[in-house]
Amino acid sequence: MQNIKGKVVAITGASSGMGKAIAIGLAKNGAKVVLGARRTEQLQQIVEEIKSTGGEATSAKIDVKNKADLVRFVNTAVEQYGALDVIVNNAGVSQLSRIDELDIDDWEEMIDINLKGVLYGMAAAIPIFKQQQSGHIVNIISTSGIKIVPMQGVYAGTKNAIRTIAEAFRQESEGNIRITGVSPGFVKTDFANNIKNEEMKTTIQKGMEQIAINPLAIANAVIYALSQPNNVEIGDIVIRPSKQN
Repeated sequence: MQNIKGKVVAITGASSGMGKAIAIGLAKNGAKVVLGARRTEQLQQIVEEIKSTGGEATSAKIDVKNKADLVRFVNTAVEQYGALDVIVNNAGVSQLSRIDELDIDDWEEMIDINLKGVLYGMAAAIPIFKQQQSGHIVNIISTSGIKIVPMQGVYAGTKNAIRTIAEAFRQESEGNIRITGVSPGFVKTDFANNIKNEEMKTTIQKGMEQIAINPLAIANAVIYALSQPNNVEIGDIVIRPSKQN
């Protein structure tokens, strides 16, 4: 874990769930964390919690749909701590429906957050990483992109787009900037609360209650990837409940 101590890590979607767990886990291991999300009250509480245990943290209100917010976000890290070593693109949203239901507004929201939001995060961080000649991008993806099922087509599509883009970037970056994809399965978070389809929401919530794993497991996967020596890149981690089909 020595490789994590002192690293400056910016995390989107950090006000709850996996983002919150990643922030707290990294801060415990000596990272300086910059938390970004829309919910400023929750962000401030997490910052205070981290500081109360001797960690270093700050926060910024951001909406990943706005590319200027992401630029401001990474600049906050540099201004506060003098560098940016890692960006964790964690913010995501899921709306589940059949494709022929044509929920185009929901499609656009998922594309804006899950796809463009991650690209905006990468675009904000890459110039800093190039200047430093080092950096690490961590994208939180999903097992939905690995096992394709009805009702999740567009959601899985946004996640698999990121998987494809990341692999191309890995080859282009020639080792100077590392990139890791973490694909969680069922995790105990409030992620399902935003699902509009009540039947699907109930099904997902029931699955979460029965088998979901603690978000700390995802934080540990991120910590593992970041703790490797600079010449070692962890490409893809799939982490899910052992009972998940």
